[in-house]
Amino acid sequence: MAKHTICILGGSGFIGTTIAGRLGRDGHRVIVPTRHRERSRHLLPVPNVEVVELNVNDEDALVEAFQDCTAVINLVGILNELSGPKGEGFRRAHVELPRRVISACQRAGVGRYLHMSALGADPEGPSLYQQTKGEGERLAIAAHGDGLSVTAFRPSVVFGSGDSFFNRFAGLLRLSPGFMFLPTPHAEFQPVWVNDVASAFIRCLEDQATGGQVYDLVGPKRYTLEALVRYTARIAGIRRHIVPLSDGMSRLNARLLGLVPGKPYSLDNYLSATVPNVSDDNGLPKLGIHPTAVEAVVPTFLGPHEKNNRYQSLRREARR
Repeated sequence: MAKHTICILGGSGFIGTTIAGRLGRDGHRVIVPTRHRERSRHLLPVPNVEVVELNVNDEDALVEAFQDCTAVINLVGILNELSGPKGEGFRRAHVELPRRVISACQRAGVGRYLHMSALGADPEGPSLYQQTKGEGERLAIAAHGDGLSVTAFRPSVVFGSGDSFFNRFAGLLRLSPGFMFLPTPHAEFQPVWVNDVASAFIRCLEDQATGGQVYDLVGPKRYTLEALVRYTARIAGIRRHIVPLSDGMSRLNARLLGLVPGKPYSLDNYLSATVPNVSDDNGLPKLGIHPTAVEAVVPTFLGPHEKNNRYQSLRREARR
């Protein structure tokens, strides 16, 4: 693969850190814009990764940052709005930012744009998250052509050491007083390993045949949320009684928790969960990537020897 200069928006997050680390170690120059450089300090030791302070809401600043780039990756997304008018935060992150990034790519002469969408993204979906993710995906694919090659990716729940799914549920289980109420227990997911997601992005960087395509990224197995939470408890060695909630109680739970600071769960999350987060059209095999099972990875960071196993998992993800 030729050496690239790649700007990764959202590059300091869980998925971005994995992609940036792999690209940097492969000898590519990686630029990670952030409002607060200190919050991305974990990337500073990674070879060939530069963390720069930048306001991503300023299109002219993006154009300047993209000047020497051969590719731009946009991973920015939010699961909940923490403040402001309803829908404004989702639109700002999932629609207006992609629109601005695409325009900046075109102005700066960037030839490749990789866009993070989401499984279930649909302008007509039941949740604001799905609707705005769908709008952003349409914007991205519509921009394909005239010198800009665009590929979009739609992952299910992404897991791995440091994720906000299995680790989050393990934390909630540990804090629960002997039992835990579980909303939408029958919601379906097809979790995908973060390293498989990173491999998909990296393989598409240079493969022009993937331009204009949208790839679903999912793991090899489907699970209900209840099955995943029970699995988390078993692997983490946490003995709790899990109480599945009915649909009505799940909606009420979402409304109540949506009022809690930080919104651990919201009505929009509930609405998203009403759509199965699974796919019969997995893009990983199409890209030559064998999907990794939950059971092959989760015990390495939640198991009884999790500290040592987490270290080994990080080494494996870093290919050391």
